Amino acid sequence: MYILMIIIFVIGYLAIALEHNIHIDKGASALVTGVLVWTVFVFGAESILGIDYSWSITELYGHSADYLKGFQNFLTGHESEILTKGDGVQEATSHFIGYELSHHLVDIAEILFFLLGAMTIVEVIDAHDGFAVITERIKTLNKVKLLWVLTLITFFFSAALDNLTTAIVMSALLKKLIKDKDDLWLFAGMVIVSANAGGAWSPIGDVTTIMLWIGGNITAAHIITGIFIPSLIALLVPLGILSFTLKGEIRRPDSAEGDDIRITTDSERNLVFTLGVGSLLFVPIYKTFTHLPPFMGVLFGLGVMWAVTEIIHRRKSMHAKSKLSVTGVIRKVDTPSVMFFLGILLAVGALTSAGQLLDLASWLEVKMSGNIYAINVIIGLLSSIVDNVPLVAGAMGMYEVGPFQPGLAYPVDHPFWEFLAYCAGTGGSALIIGSAAGVAVMGIMKIDFMWYMKRISLLALSGYLAGALYYYIENTML
Repeated sequence: MYILMIIIFVIGYLAIALEHNIHIDKGASALVTGVLVWTVFVFGAESILGIDYSWSITELYGHSADYLKGFQNFLTGHESEILTKGDGVQEATSHFIGYELSHHLVDIAEILFFLLGAMTIVEVIDAHDGFAVITERIKTLNKVKLLWVLTLITFFFSAALDNLTTAIVMSALLKKLIKDKDDLWLFAGMVIVSANAGGAWSPIGDVTTIMLWIGGNITAAHIITGIFIPSLIALLVPLGILSFTLKGEIRRPDSAEGDDIRITTDSERNLVFTLGVGSLLFVPIYKTFTHLPPFMGVLFGLGVMWAVTEIIHRRKSMHAKSKLSVTGVIRKVDTPSVMFFLGILLAVGALTSAGQLLDLASWLEVKMSGNIYAINVIIGLLSSIVDNVPLVAGAMGMYEVGPFQPGLAYPVDHPFWEFLAYCAGTGGSALIIGSAAGVAVMGIMKIDFMWYMKRISLLALSGYLAGALYYYIENTML
């Protein structure tokens, strides 16, 4: 059953990758995979956890040191509850799996609500033609110049916001600037690379960096100074390669019939644009002061925008309001991508709870002989296949923050933690579903998995390895 969970995940992953070949939407494949992996975990829990349902509860606790760490923690934290209920071993195991599923669902819900809130804010800005504030100022049609402008904006914007929000905003912007699908997808691919690179060096730019920062593994000032240059290299290398190969100019989208008939004034457009961008910029500030999850800040911003747009359009016709209000705009949000996100994160959560990812981390520690640079480079590459959050969580669970003990503990701001932030943040760019930014852009732009592999993966990989090499040389030879 342990191996079957992995097999189902791999098959589901292939179905997602070959979406256009098998003609099944990736959202369907992800949902089926996520549910099946948890189902196998339920039916195979006895063998996966190494227990026997014929045991008594006392025997279960007597063997607790041999179990998966998550199960150990559950038994320790719920001992009195289990003993009071008088449940058997099978019931206790069911409680553990239900507890784990609920725990993952909370984390997944935070991401999904954040995604829904940010995408709705972007759609409201777009409905008011707010992005014209930026597109009207970008005059160049030269592909190379435009690529440099947009990727550098993305790189620094994602450090101030986060890579997911930035990817959503830039995707909406690209649709206003570029007509041809190949050019649009190429620029979108580089937005993914630059968003992940920009998010890696900021304590609030990527969920894994946030985890390390909140966990006390790194400090904000140290992570910025420590991996800013490697992160910049991860962007500049693919950007430099493309600069020598890209030729010609982009074509702007044609104006659709009726586009010239605007139903918003300049002041309304500018107000909504400012309010929308301000709402997104407010999220990290809100999180810093309240310590509440980022989705709360996004939902607050969306609520304010909702109220403001209702007020400024209250005298307009129902037809006009239906195009500009949140209730009308929210129908345009890409729900299938949200379902895809739900399915893939459920599958990864099952592999985390059942121990496959923790076993992988332990195997890496042994095979790499404790070489922190090799371990982190591989973790970064794996994060392009499996979500980087459980990989980083596994690494944080394996090693403690404390006085230096090779393979056991590393102090705050040790190169292990710094390099882990870089690798987990930028390594996911190697595949389009290897990062939250990639998944969001894939859904918004309808980018084909195999197209991304052929056109972007090697570019992203070259930047990732170049940045990693720079960090290694800087910390071991200079």
